[in-house]
Amino acid sequence: MSMFFTIAVIVLVFLIIFQIAKASEYVSVIKGEEKSRKEQNKVNGFLMIAFLIAGLIGVYLCNKALYPETLLAHDSASVQGEKVDQMLWLTIAITGTVFFITQIVLFWFNFKYQESDKRKSYYFTHNNKLELLWTAVPAIAMTALVVFGLKNWYSFTGPAPENAMQIEITGKQFGWIFRYPGADQTFGKKYYKLIDDASSNSLGQDWTDSKNFDDVVTQATMYCVVNKPVNLRIFSRDVIHDVGLSEFRLKQDAVPGTPTSLWFTPKYTTKEMKDKLSNPDFDYEISCDQMCGNGHYSMKGIIKVVSQEEFDVWMAQQKPNYYAAFPDKDPSNQKSPMTADSTKTTASAATKDSVKSKM
Repeated sequence: MSMFFTIAVIVLVFLIIFQIAKASEYVSVIKGEEKSRKEQNKVNGFLMIAFLIAGLIGVYLCNKALYPETLLAHDSASVQGEKVDQMLWLTIAITGTVFFITQIVLFWFNFKYQESDKRKSYYFTHNNKLELLWTAVPAIAMTALVVFGLKNWYSFTGPAPENAMQIEITGKQFGWIFRYPGADQTFGKKYYKLIDDASSNSLGQDWTDSKNFDDVVTQATMYCVVNKPVNLRIFSRDVIHDVGLSEFRLKQDAVPGTPTSLWFTPKYTTKEMKDKLSNPDFDYEISCDQMCGNGHYSMKGIIKVVSQEEFDVWMAQQKPNYYAAFPDKDPSNQKSPMTADSTKTTASAATKDSVKSKM
């Protein structure tokens, strides 16, 4: 019913516009085409000024109402993201200035230089100075912005500091898988043909490589330490995804068969950010910023930024993925000989007591 009503309204609007246009034609015939055209030009000139004023007021009101909802309302949550914010503000300043100047001039000229019997139009087909000006100035500005952007881009996609945490993040339809190196601080080998979710090997870890034995694999939530560089080694299991870290102002593609990387230094813990934004439900989010299929909208992950002590406690609670793939190798599933002997002794004593009671 609502769809029918919407279509009916659209058709009605078009009919009204059509009728107004036809009425305008009839008026032109009655008054005379030239007189009617001059009157319309005059009306259009005033409408241009009205549209300019209304548009500028609308821009101001929209900015005032929606700016607090944008990421720019608070600073970046990473050190590297500060450079991205600087670049964004510079771009907005340049393009915003050009936008306001050109729009104001455009609408004002439509009003000021409307058709008039007291003035004659002047046409010129070529002006080298003007063409050089409107070609060179934008080209120089764009080149400066591109160079600025590339410099920032290479700074956080290049080699990470030696003390950086190493975390591997792999995208799949439709979620994220995280891997942390164990005590050896080295990732074990993996091979895509070994991927087997049913056998708890979602990354295709090669179990013949002993370096895999202490690697920790988690999903949905990634943990990292505040004020410590984090180097993300990024992979994809299927199609192109994109690791989007909006609060940190960073993103990087996850490409099948082509590892990429990105590093950043978190400035605030999750708790500090909750206090900063006065939002007790806040969490840093990993989104997929590349359309990757029907479930793209749901491909989200969480980043918990914690202190080093909290991270160490959390890490100590995790089990290597090797034990998930081979539960019989998990020490917690092994019974010590002493426990086994004690169990046998207890069972034997219980049997003897049972026999005595029957006698």
